Amino acid sequence: MSLEKFSRETSAGLVEGEIDPKFKGVAEAFVENFEKRDEVGANVAVTLEGKTLVDLWGGRKERDGDAWTRDTMSIVFSCTKGATAICAHLLADRGLLDLDAPVAKYWPEFAKNGKEDATVSMMLDHSVGLPHLRTKLKDGAYCDYDYMVKLLEEETPFWQPGTRNGYHGVTFAWTVGELVHRASGKRLGAFFRDELAKPLGLDFHIGLPESEEGRVAPMIYAEPDAATLASKFTQAVMSDPNSASHLFLMNNGGANFNSRDFHAAEIGSANGISNGRGLAGLYAPLANGKLVSADTLARMGRVAMATHEDATLLIPSRFALGFMKSMDNRKVPNTNNMSCIISDAAFGHVGMGGSIGFADPQAKMSFGYNMNRMGNGILVNDRCQSLIDETYKALGYRSNASGVWA
Repeated sequence: MSLEKFSRETSAGLVEGEIDPKFKGVAEAFVENFEKRDEVGANVAVTLEGKTLVDLWGGRKERDGDAWTRDTMSIVFSCTKGATAICAHLLADRGLLDLDAPVAKYWPEFAKNGKEDATVSMMLDHSVGLPHLRTKLKDGAYCDYDYMVKLLEEETPFWQPGTRNGYHGVTFAWTVGELVHRASGKRLGAFFRDELAKPLGLDFHIGLPESEEGRVAPMIYAEPDAATLASKFTQAVMSDPNSASHLFLMNNGGANFNSRDFHAAEIGSANGISNGRGLAGLYAPLANGKLVSADTLARMGRVAMATHEDATLLIPSRFALGFMKSMDNRKVPNTNNMSCIISDAAFGHVGMGGSIGFADPQAKMSFGYNMNRMGNGILVNDRCQSLIDETYKALGYRSNASGVWA
């Protein structure tokens, strides 16, 4: 498999990189995102059997700004959860973290106020009952790791742990992150750097060094459209200040995702900084049966929690232990951009605005995409999904009508 250089001028700037000719459809979809879907800057990467067969980047770091270059990065938001979950599974594979054990075994201060019977796996599958915090967060709360850990220790769960699930959109950083800390003796950012990013050669940071700040493209926030405003999730955010939906989105201590403080913090659910290449590289070993044992890999990809209505997102959702599975909500009313369709074997994580990283062990494929112009909705939008679709088509997959690529 030989790669070809790719270069195409678009209305948003130059798109360039390398592709295997088999994946020409991915390149054409990537260009179309700039020409027809208002992409500003982005990177998409695909590996197959451990070899990079797509690596394309282009556009601009800001509208009318500098060019997006090969080493440009951006916040990948909740794609960070996948990185954090891999850390937890790596510890489990080494016998240092029992996913079936009570959280109290590692973190006794957590086991109170209705959380006494919570298990490690409940932290990973979003069922532990801490989708957010009721306490009004102080300014800069997300950047104060110890403050957030202490609040979660004291919090009463929104439901009895394990009885339902609701997306732990931000709190995952400290529920799972603190378990990684307790089990390994290292804080999450250091563990991820030492055990995954450095050994795998990943340009992926949970806590960005100041020396790398100049490579980060600021995020361009989405303007809510009519379909987004009509969604059940948005309606709950706007109308019910006590709901998990409202608290998750609005009780954020004034977080400024484009600030140096936020980039430098260690928020294992929301502030990983990387690009499509880093996301695909993170999942490439898992796509090829490496990094962890076969039993651990099987557990990572298995659905652990599914529901007709996620208590936070208010849509049908499917999760493995720390990862998203294929979610097809195309026929659910008022759910614009609330699907993410991959194969049944695949697992990974979407990031707010539409980025994604995932592994498909059946296809021996990994995929990563990041961008700076955020889309509306909760999961991926048509820019990301079009790239996923063309990747599966290149691999000979037939259809996603069933809710997964088959």
